[in-house]
Amino acid sequence: MGHLGRTLPVNSRDLAGMTKMLKQSRSRTHQRIRELAPLLPRLVDAASDTRAAAKELLDAAAATPPGQSFTQDGHTLRRATLSDDGSRGRKVSRGHVYVDNPESGGTSDRPQDNRRNLSLEADRAFWAWALVEVLRHTGARIEEVLEITHRSFVSYRLPSTGEVIPMLQITPSKTDKERLLVIGPELAVAFAEIISHVRGDNEQLPLVSRYDSAERVHSPELPYLFQRPYGIGRTAMSSSYVIKLLDELVTTAKITNNGGTPAKFSPHDFRRIFATEAVASGLPVHITAKILGHDSIATTQTYAAVYDQDVIENHRAYIARRRALRPSQEYREPTDSEWDEFLGHFAQRKLELGTCGRAYGTGCQHEHACIRCPMLRPDPAQHQRLQQIIDSLDGRIAEASNRGWLGEVDGLRTSRAAAEQKLTQMQRTATNLGLPTVRSRLDPSPDA
Repeated sequence: MGHLGRTLPVNSRDLAGMTKMLKQSRSRTHQRIRELAPLLPRLVDAASDTRAAAKELLDAAAATPPGQSFTQDGHTLRRATLSDDGSRGRKVSRGHVYVDNPESGGTSDRPQDNRRNLSLEADRAFWAWALVEVLRHTGARIEEVLEITHRSFVSYRLPSTGEVIPMLQITPSKTDKERLLVIGPELAVAFAEIISHVRGDNEQLPLVSRYDSAERVHSPELPYLFQRPYGIGRTAMSSSYVIKLLDELVTTAKITNNGGTPAKFSPHDFRRIFATEAVASGLPVHITAKILGHDSIATTQTYAAVYDQDVIENHRAYIARRRALRPSQEYREPTDSEWDEFLGHFAQRKLELGTCGRAYGTGCQHEHACIRCPMLRPDPAQHQRLQQIIDSLDGRIAEASNRGWLGEVDGLRTSRAAAEQKLTQMQRTATNLGLPTVRSRLDPSPDA
């Protein structure tokens, strides 16, 4: 088999750019979390409000006889009948509540404006809320969340106090590591709502099979929590359906980034935000890694190293120590006279040809010979005025030479050389050329 051995064609120099690429990718991820973390409370409130509004609308429609109109939140709707649906050639689901919008008159291009399935809307609003709650409280991967079953709940009794703590068993997924998570009060309420919603009038959760797109196998029929009606049966939710629900929720809530663009929440963003908030709240990194199911602490640090809390806190402590060493009167509030004096100093910097760059609290050291002074910051707008001064100096030099004032000639020539230098500084300043234009091939050449 020795003849099959070959030298690896890829060496360390070929992979030198990978480090830079990984750092850039990590930087983009951290910036994304910085933008999404402040928006998470708005998303949570929007999920809860949307679910409540959809439930109220469904209850109001269900209490209305078919064919009758009702008003909810200022909108008048009419309870539809299944016979009407058949005559219009639309596919309907038995047991669902449909309403028509009399204001549209059936002429809208959007089907949801003419006829709405309130049962489906309420179901989607509920699952959007449930997914947000479970994802943000567990920090689990989307595959792990969708694999939660009714059998995933276990109890742990503390040996010291005997208190029973509910735990969530996460099945092995990416790293083939099983782990247990503590179920907090808010997460317990969410799971109770999910079980009640899925079970309905049945005593037990329906058994469904789930297709694992990563391993490409169908699981045995299990009481999955995240399942929904599909056709005449039920099916386990997929990752694409979860992403679709999150996108609909963000669109309904009109949540945007700082730049005004629509926000985009992926299921894995909740995991990164969970890790960031856990580390920022003081949870040790190795404990956070255990909760997230990471094999290496370095992986958790890439998740949570979004806000450099240590750098910020140590820098603030350094500033506090430095201020303690300085005289206390330096940090007192300035009086009105001191503030006026401060503003007046900068007002006195304005000169004929620009501004003076001397330090605050210092006087002019060059007896106001601004043309010769290196502290003069020439203003490009005064180019014409400086040219007039140079022309005047030329005339005075000629006059002094004719009259034999040789000492005056030397002084005027020194002033003229300094003025020429200031004029050169004005000409070297940046000029706005505007945006470049792309010339078409059909346009005539400027040299033609």
